Amino acid sequence: MSETPPPDFVLGQNNYGKSEVRLFKVKRDTAFHEVWDLNVRVVLEGDFDAAHYHGDNSKLLATDTMRNTVYALAKDRLTGSIERFGLALVDHFLEVGPTVTACRVEITQYRWRRIEVDGQPHAHSFVRERGERRANVWGDETGARGVEAGIDDVYVLKTTDSGWEGFQRDRFTTLPDTDDRVLATIVTAKWEYNVIDADFDRLWDGVMERTLETFTDHYSPSVQNTLYRMGKAVLEEFLEIQRIWYSFPNVHHIVYDLGRFDIENENEILHATHDPYGQIEGWVERRP
Repeated sequence: MSETPPPDFVLGQNNYGKSEVRLFKVKRDTAFHEVWDLNVRVVLEGDFDAAHYHGDNSKLLATDTMRNTVYALAKDRLTGSIERFGLALVDHFLEVGPTVTACRVEITQYRWRRIEVDGQPHAHSFVRERGERRANVWGDETGARGVEAGIDDVYVLKTTDSGWEGFQRDRFTTLPDTDDRVLATIVTAKWEYNVIDADFDRLWDGVMERTLETFTDHYSPSVQNTLYRMGKAVLEEFLEIQRIWYSFPNVHHIVYDLGRFDIENENEILHATHDPYGQIEGWVERRP
């Protein structure tokens, strides 16, 4: 086996890690238990040339070890936000990986809400909610760190106060104007923090609250306008956030034609369809 790679074929950007690490933790040292339900992905970058070129694994951390590390560190380091747990994992892998120069940890948290009994939250019984919390934490050997958070799979709908009119028309346009339609979408969002020492739980809850409140508080002439309003509301309230990105698939609710049965339909009976759908995405950022 040649000690040097052929000159015409060299290794480009590469990384490796462990995905789909399903971690569930129960905090049992108080009367009211707490739970964390996570899916963790670890990604390492560094000088892995020897393994690729020569099959030399002597300086590679096994992905099985990465999985074990996630569970082991969760015992003492997963006590609050998933962002802080991600930072702890990043610091660990940068320290123990002999040729690791950068690490990224992606975490999805599935949310569980306490069941209420006679109006009181139960101490140890939960129901899983729709909607996911995301965190993407990275760091490198220089000491640089970054934290990004997010929302996924939050289904929202309002039955009025939305329209779509005055749009450009050409010979293929068939859609009529409307100033009263159902607006429904599945919210995906991510935002970048300009700090790495913050109350991440409070901030995530706040972004979710401002996003949902803004969805309700105006007539929406377009999903684009609502996207900008949401981002602006978040950035105005939370100075720790540098910019925020939203993705909104337009879940169409189309008025079903009951006229052919001589039945009046005043925007009451609708056909909900996912395919095909419009996709509206964009960043809202602080001015440089």
